[in-house]
Amino acid sequence: MSSQLLEKVSGSAQKDITVLEQKIEQFHQGTIPEDRFKAYRLTRGVYGQRQIGVQMIRIKIPYGKLTGGQLVQIANISDEFSNGNLHATTRQNFQLHYVKLDDSPQVWSKLEEVGVTLRESCGNTVRNITASAKAGIDPDEPFDVSPYAESAFQYFLRNSVCQDMGRKIKPAFSSSEKDSAYTYIHDFGFIPRVENGEKGFKVVLGGGLGAQAMIAQTAYEFLPEDQLIPFMEATLRVFDRYGEREKRHKARMKYLLEVKKGLGIERLLSLIEEEKSGLPYKSYQIDPNILPETEIPEEKEITGSYFVDEVKYKEWLQTNVFEQKQKGYYGVNVKLQLGNISSVTARKFVDAIEGFVADDIRVTVNQGLQLKYARKDVLPYLFAKLDQLGLAETGFGSTADITACPGTDTCNLGVTNTTGISVELEKLIREEFPHLIKDSDINIKISGCMNSCGQHMIANIGFHGSSIKHGEFIVPALQVVIGGGVDQSGKGFIADKVIKLPTKRIPDAVRVLLNDFEANSTQGEYFNDFYQRQGKMYFYNLLKHLAELKTLNATEFIDWGHNDKFVPEIGVGECAGVSYDMVGTIVGDVEERIVFAQEGIEEGKYADSIYNSYSAFVIGAKALLLSKDIACNTHDKIITDFDEHYVKTGEFELDDDFRSTVLQINNTEPTELFANQYFKEAQQFLKKLMHVRSIQVEGNATLENKLVIDNFYKA
Repeated sequence: MSSQLLEKVSGSAQKDITVLEQKIEQFHQGTIPEDRFKAYRLTRGVYGQRQIGVQMIRIKIPYGKLTGGQLVQIANISDEFSNGNLHATTRQNFQLHYVKLDDSPQVWSKLEEVGVTLRESCGNTVRNITASAKAGIDPDEPFDVSPYAESAFQYFLRNSVCQDMGRKIKPAFSSSEKDSAYTYIHDFGFIPRVENGEKGFKVVLGGGLGAQAMIAQTAYEFLPEDQLIPFMEATLRVFDRYGEREKRHKARMKYLLEVKKGLGIERLLSLIEEEKSGLPYKSYQIDPNILPETEIPEEKEITGSYFVDEVKYKEWLQTNVFEQKQKGYYGVNVKLQLGNISSVTARKFVDAIEGFVADDIRVTVNQGLQLKYARKDVLPYLFAKLDQLGLAETGFGSTADITACPGTDTCNLGVTNTTGISVELEKLIREEFPHLIKDSDINIKISGCMNSCGQHMIANIGFHGSSIKHGEFIVPALQVVIGGGVDQSGKGFIADKVIKLPTKRIPDAVRVLLNDFEANSTQGEYFNDFYQRQGKMYFYNLLKHLAELKTLNATEFIDWGHNDKFVPEIGVGECAGVSYDMVGTIVGDVEERIVFAQEGIEEGKYADSIYNSYSAFVIGAKALLLSKDIACNTHDKIITDFDEHYVKTGEFELDDDFRSTVLQINNTEPTELFANQYFKEAQQFLKKLMHVRSIQVEGNATLENKLVIDNFYKA
C-alpha cells in the first residue's frame, strides 16, 4: 500500500493495516496456517463468505453513529472494492460483500481517513457496542447514553484484555426502560437510571441468542456511572480466565452464568470484585462532552419545486416520524428493505438531507437509518426527496418491516434463503393486511440458520433456516418461533419453537397466524399476550396442516430465489470448527506476548503490559500441557493443571506455585514498578519454558512440532 494512503490515518491504525498486509502476504506464502490467519483477520473485520475467493468486510460503527461524509466514503469504497451495495446489520454495522482479501488493507485505510475502523468487528473480541438509535432525542430517556457507548468503544478498542478471548462479547445500551436496544439478549446490557440525582445504569449480564437463547440476568439495579468501565473490564478479565474454550458452542458469557455448570451470578460477581484491585481504574469518569456537540440545522430556504404524494405522506408521518424530546424537532426513520442501500442511492441520500437534519445518521437495530433534528416545516421536502430515492416507504418498525440476515446469499452457515421469503412476506402484509403497516406490535424476523443474526428468537413471529427430509429428497424449511420481543413495560421474552414448515408454505402460515389473531384476540390485546393466553400447542395445532408432506408439490422442493431442487450446502462458520496447530507455534505466541508487554512498558501503558505478561504465562503453560496431551479448556484450569503436572513434580522450577505467580495480576496495582517486575518474571518463565521444552524434544525430534488436533489449544 502506498505510504500516501497511510499518512492520513492514526499511528495505531497505520500499524494495524501494515501488519494485516504482512499477514496476508505470509498467508499467501504458506508461512501462516489457514486457521491461525483466519483468527487474525477476523479481529480485523475480514470475514469469509459463501463464495470462494472473496470476503465480507464488516465495518464497525459504534452505536450506529455516522456522519454524511462517512456514509459517502463507505459508498465510494463499495464502488471501488465491492459490488456497490451497503448492507446494514442488526448490530448497527455496515457490511460490504465480494471484497478480495488483498484489497482489505486498502479498504481499511480509506475508512480510517474518515474515522471509521474495522478493528474488532469480528472475532473473539468486544464486538460493536450497540445502542438505541433514539439516544439523545428519546422523549423517554433520563439522559443520553451515546457518550457512555462511545467511551466504552474507545476504552476497549485494542485493549489487551479482550484481544484473544474464548468467544465474542456483545454490549448494548438502551436509551430508556423500554429497552429498544434489546439489552436482555446481550452479554452486557445497560439501561440508564438516575438515583438521588446521580446518573447510573441497571446492568444485565449473560443474555444471548443462537441455538440456546437465554435472557440476561440482573447484576445491578443501579451501578454509578463512574463504575461502568471498571465493571466491564473486571468482567472481561473473569470471562477471559474462566470462560470455556474447548467447546466453542459453550464459550459464551451466558453459559458462565449457569448455576449448575457455570459459575452462577453470585460467584461471578464475587470474582469480578476480586479483579478490581488489579484494574488501572477504580473509578472512571465518563466525559459527557466526548462527542462533538450536535449542530442543529438552521432554517434553510427550500428552492425548486417538488411533488408530495399527500396520501403516502400522511401515512409516512404516522409511521416513520416522531417528535424528539427537543420540542419542535423530529426524528425521521428510513426503511431499508433487507437492510440494503446502493452506493448511488447512499450518495444521493446524503446530498438530499444535507442542511435539513443534523449530521448524525444512526443505523438502527432493525436495519434502517434514522435522522435527527428535522424541523416541522422541512418534513414535506424531506419526504419528497426520500420518495424520489425510494427511501420513503412507510411502516418503519412495523409488521411490514421485516428484519433478515443475508442467509444463503453470502453466509457459509445459511441453510435456506432469507431474502426471497422476506420480500414475499412484506408484499403479503402490504397487500392483504395494509392496516398492519401502522402496527409496531407484531414484528417478523428471519435468520438463515439457528445462530440468529436476523434475531428471530426475539420476534413476535420469527423463522430460522432448516430442512426436512422427505424420502430421497430434502425440503427447504423454516422453523417457526412465536412469542419473542419486548413488551410495553420493557420486559424481554425469548420466542418458543412451535413447528417446522416447508419454506414455500410460510406465507400461508403468516396468513393463518394474523387472521387467527384478528379473529380471536380481545379488544386491545397485544399479540404476545394472545400467544401466552392460547399457549404453544394452540399454535402448533393451528399450523399443523401446513406441515403435511404428502401434499407437497414440485415447487416446494425449491427454495425461494432458486430454480433447482434444494441441496443443503452448509459450510464451516468462521467462529467454529476444528483447528490444527503445533506446540512450537504456540510457544511463538508466548514470545509475541512478551514483545507486546515490553511495548506497553515503553509506551507507558502499564495495564496493557501486565495483561500481556499474564497472557504469556498462561499460553506458555498451555504449550507445555499440550505436549503431554492435557486438555486446556479454560485459563483457570491451565493454571491449576500446570501446578499439578509441572511445578509439583519438579519438572518446572518456580520460587512460588504457578497460581500465586500468575495471579499477582489480581491483587497488585498496575503501576510501572509492578509492570516491570511482572514482565521480568514472564521473561524468566519463557526462558525456563524453552529449557524444559528442549529437554522434552531431546532425542525425539517429532515432539518439536507436535500437532494438536482439537479445539482445546485455543485456551
